[in-house]
Amino acid sequence: MSIRMIRRPSPRTMQRITAHTTLPLFSKLASRSLPRQSFYTFFSGFSNRHSALYHSGNRNRTAMASMKAANRLMVAFDEGKGPSMGCWQMIPGSNVSRTLARTGVDWVVVDCEHGNMDDAAMHEAVPAIAACGVSPIVRIPDNQSFMVKRALDSGAHGVIVPLLYTVEDAEKLVLSAKFPPQGHRGFGSPFPQERFHPDLGSTDYLQQANESLLTIVQIETKAALENVDGIAALPGIDVLFVGPFDLGNNIGRPIINGVMHDDLHAAIAQVLSAANKAGKKAGIFCTSGEQSNGYAKDGFHMISVATDTLILQASVMEALSTAKGLGPAPKLMGPYGK
Repeated sequence: MSIRMIRRPSPRTMQRITAHTTLPLFSKLASRSLPRQSFYTFFSGFSNRHSALYHSGNRNRTAMASMKAANRLMVAFDEGKGPSMGCWQMIPGSNVSRTLARTGVDWVVVDCEHGNMDDAAMHEAVPAIAACGVSPIVRIPDNQSFMVKRALDSGAHGVIVPLLYTVEDAEKLVLSAKFPPQGHRGFGSPFPQERFHPDLGSTDYLQQANESLLTIVQIETKAALENVDGIAALPGIDVLFVGPFDLGNNIGRPIINGVMHDDLHAAIAQVLSAANKAGKKAGIFCTSGEQSNGYAKDGFHMISVATDTLILQASVMEALSTAKGLGPAPKLMGPYGK
């Protein structure tokens, strides 16, 4: 294989270039007898400068677009066209993340509370989900400031925080999730802005994050239910999310074999009412499409329709039962499968 050297254009050729460009430097180049190396150096420098100018202009245009536009869950809330539906990831792996994100959902919860998702798995899942144009939402294990920071620094579009009890717990969460002056979140991760747009810089993220990220609290304790109006009214809290299994346990009405007590139904309705009254959104964890449809009709704004572990197990059980001629497989009643 031979490499053909590019010859320096003749003065006549350079005059033609000059006639069709606004760059005076070409005119200077055409009038000089430059060594070949100088010619290549010039064109290399021009190419780099042109690229820098192009990307600088392009960056200015993208920076003008808010991070909110890339937060698909927030956009769904703002549009108000109906409930935003998503799913739950408990099995680690970016391929699992992408598979879930390509199903048509608006968001995927990366479950670091009950799922097999450590810090490294979370950092793999979040960008994989965001790259599909879907909002990665991280459920952290506990209401601790460093956990909120790690989740948001990974590029999560929001955090779900379990087991709150009081308004003070919610206030602590808001402080952890917001940059000063609204909170005390530390600044310095190089990763999160890219989960919204590749051309956004860290300064863009710092200036927009407080208004572009969702802070979601789970109402799943008896104390939180008693304080739900105060929690809902707190500035910085965006969504009240019902965890029906823990809520049922904590009010003494556990879900047994998929059966929900009337008191639990009333508690869930109370959370929805508190959110609506405060102008906030209400979400809920569901175990089937049928249940999700029911809560959509009730007016919930954010509904988890499936969990990776449950769907995987149920699908294989159904296929296996059908293959054996046994008819429909037993319905799974737990939150995550059997």
